[in-house]
Amino acid sequence: MEISLFDNKIAVIGQGYVGLPLAVEFAKNGYEVYGFDINQRRIQELQSGKDQTREVEELELKSIKNKIQFTSIIDDIKDASIYIVTVPTPIDDFKKPNLNPLKQATKSIGNLLDKGNIVIYESTVFPGCTEEECVPILEKISGLKYNEDFYCGYSPERVNPGDKNHKVYNIIKVTSGSNEKITNVIDKLYKSIIKAGTYKASSIKVAEAAKVIENTQRDLNISLMNELALIFDKMNIDTTEVLEAAGTKWNFLPFRPGLVGGHCIGVDPYYLTYKAESLGYYPEVILSGRRINDTMGVHIANKVIKLMVENDLKIKSSKALVLGITFKENCPDIRNTRIVDVIKELKSFGIEVGVYDPYALKEEVRDTYEIELIDQINETYEVIILAVGHDYFKALNIKELKKDKNSVVFDVKSFLAKKEVTSRL
Repeated sequence: MEISLFDNKIAVIGQGYVGLPLAVEFAKNGYEVYGFDINQRRIQELQSGKDQTREVEELELKSIKNKIQFTSIIDDIKDASIYIVTVPTPIDDFKKPNLNPLKQATKSIGNLLDKGNIVIYESTVFPGCTEEECVPILEKISGLKYNEDFYCGYSPERVNPGDKNHKVYNIIKVTSGSNEKITNVIDKLYKSIIKAGTYKASSIKVAEAAKVIENTQRDLNISLMNELALIFDKMNIDTTEVLEAAGTKWNFLPFRPGLVGGHCIGVDPYYLTYKAESLGYYPEVILSGRRINDTMGVHIANKVIKLMVENDLKIKSSKALVLGITFKENCPDIRNTRIVDVIKELKSFGIEVGVYDPYALKEEVRDTYEIELIDQINETYEVIILAVGHDYFKALNIKELKKDKNSVVFDVKSFLAKKEVTSRL
């Protein structure tokens, strides 16, 4: 099979933070593209030329409107010959992989699959998932034979929400296919849109494993910083100052403590540990790091309560302002944000919590976390918590937000000047 700009139509399944930029990049490079999502409201938004995730600019969307068809009707994408799956792969309440979105997308594709088609997965999964979980579904529904009638590949997404410097086209793309010929076809496909180049993995399993350890490594490094923060807090040592001092050594890694949320770092390790446990191996280091990171919200809230007591502030009915609820700075992504842990813990002490975030979408926050964002800051507070380092917050006058000189200002991100805060993580 040869990849042609005109002979192959590409359907990108899922139009979120990963799927939309990918679909747009293919369209910009001359491919005829379908952008499919089951969320009709999302499709209507994209059809109007707007993207609330802020990953694609309005002008960019308008520039390729004749090359991409956004739809929530599955039959609209039946003429595609290449299907790329970019749906969410979350975890459930028991920290186990929730493959339902992936399986539903695979079932939909199975009903459309024709001979010669290629299905490429980009969603984060455990090693072996594509061929163990998805391929049997495709075979059963389509009646076609894997690696004879249709083919699969895996090319892990590396999207970094809110990052204006690292985009689809300038991040090296790992590629893989179900046989050598298809690996070369898939690699050629991505090379046609990725200026940074590609890296061909030896198998689909290797590519899947590479993806899941990228974020596991980062998660563990942050968990070490968080544990150090817990230790230094008991010693009354400023963690940021320690890290800045240690950072003068050339090979010291610049990780910082914090709340670990989002669609990848706080989720992906559980996909790897799930697979390991199914094979009889219980991962100790990975799960230990996860436990530390998952408790940081409660630690921050309790640290704030302690500071309130030290400042002779009453706890119950005090007002706290949390600045930021997205999982990272300068983007509206609230998936798996651990700031909700801080909010929940403060409320359990009877504190009235107001949350202000001009980047987050009010309706999405309300629907996901049952938290009503305030539109603007109109009062003063006993507690102010800087939870996300949005650029917008640089213009805030923290002193004007304090109820009085005893008000507690806690900086989770070491974002504010040290003289402005009572304490920081």
